[in-house]
Amino acid sequence: MKVSSLPNLNRETTSFSNFFTLVQHPADHHHDDTALQIDDCSCDTEASETSPYEDILSPFDEMNENTLFEGTSSVGLIRRETVQTQHNMSSVGSNQFSGGGSSTSGSVGPNPAQLRWWDQCSHPDFPESKFRRAFKMRKSTFEIICSELDPVINNKDYTMLRLAIPVRQCVAVCIWWLATGEPLPLVSQKFGLGISTCGELVLEVCGAIRSVLMSKFLNWPDEEKMTKVKREFELISGIPNVGGSIYTTHVPIIEPEVNAPAYFNKRHTERNQKMSYSITVQGVVDSRGVFTDVCIGWPGSMSDDKILENSELWRRASSGLLKDVWIVGNSRYPLMDWLLVPCTHKHLSCHQHVFNEKVGKVQKGAKKAFSRLKGRWSCLQKLTEVKLQDLPAVVGAACVLHNICEMRNEAMDPADTSFHLFDDEIVPEDAVRSVDAMQARDQIAHQLFHNLSVTDRLLRNY
Repeated sequence: MKVSSLPNLNRETTSFSNFFTLVQHPADHHHDDTALQIDDCSCDTEASETSPYEDILSPFDEMNENTLFEGTSSVGLIRRETVQTQHNMSSVGSNQFSGGGSSTSGSVGPNPAQLRWWDQCSHPDFPESKFRRAFKMRKSTFEIICSELDPVINNKDYTMLRLAIPVRQCVAVCIWWLATGEPLPLVSQKFGLGISTCGELVLEVCGAIRSVLMSKFLNWPDEEKMTKVKREFELISGIPNVGGSIYTTHVPIIEPEVNAPAYFNKRHTERNQKMSYSITVQGVVDSRGVFTDVCIGWPGSMSDDKILENSELWRRASSGLLKDVWIVGNSRYPLMDWLLVPCTHKHLSCHQHVFNEKVGKVQKGAKKAFSRLKGRWSCLQKLTEVKLQDLPAVVGAACVLHNICEMRNEAMDPADTSFHLFDDEIVPEDAVRSVDAMQARDQIAHQLFHNLSVTDRLLRNY
């Protein structure tokens, strides 16, 4: 059976406003199961002809609106929080992202006096290195994204701006803001557009990414690809049947006017010595660090295990759809029949120390993927102007673009790759929830220990 990642959103793209309605009330809409998959490559060169994603990337240029929607249902990746005031979420920061702010230009269209920077970027002779530094991707990747989003952005029912602003500029506004997280007035100056227009474009392009690219580039592995993922994880760690590595991080937000305690991030507040609020992003990555499942939007006060319990991943696993697959997590998650975590009790044996070391290698991939996600899309590091109810769509779009960049081997600047995650590990109260899983973990630990060479044992003083 093919399964989906997270509460699914209706595949039909009737209007942009409906997208956010679906995000806010996922339970009110029909959703189907669908297949998913992806992997990651961290390279500093052009996309390799032997990319592991060749089967996904090769038809990318020939895809059109009909083939994109044929034969599959939507892969919904946005998880809205449901604490008490779901229908009355307040604005986080400026309302300019939803069209409520005032524009600095008198018309919707570009301001010729301010177009110098974007004109330079879009010129064919603009250096590739400078373009990549600004937009976190090569021109070829940017053009592919524009080509695929064009039918949706230009849809007569989708946007009032379609006749005034070229698609390439719409996409550039969104990607540049995701990459920098700069205030909208600066975005306005860079692109010669009104402030509120820039905010609207960010949300509309994120919606288009959901409609067109999400179901193709953020997918749970099918049977064939899962076999490959398991093999690669086993080469990394020696642990058999690992199908993914899970991690949860936080995205900072301005204090909400409603339900602020739910979003209060105690650990970040203690570390930074100032009040911190956040939403959470739970993600599963494959052996190459590409997201195969995400759960976005639960309040920052929730623990990782509680977020997991409220995710579609948990529901799929509880239904037996992750049979013969281990998802590897850190000590913030409980040990389950399908979730493998480190040993956390005192006085660990030699076998358990080796097991924790191998689990750490798998977890390193997930943490690195989130580090690259936040490093590439700096808007996820900063207090955002986006309204709380719109933020999951923005974060989801960043995850999709991350996958596209990784699959196309987009290089990252050293400064972007050095971003460090500060997410505290807190062992859940009910850390072991399956006796069978505990026995399976012990068997794996013993096997890993016996697979060590004599030299390795001597180096570890075993």
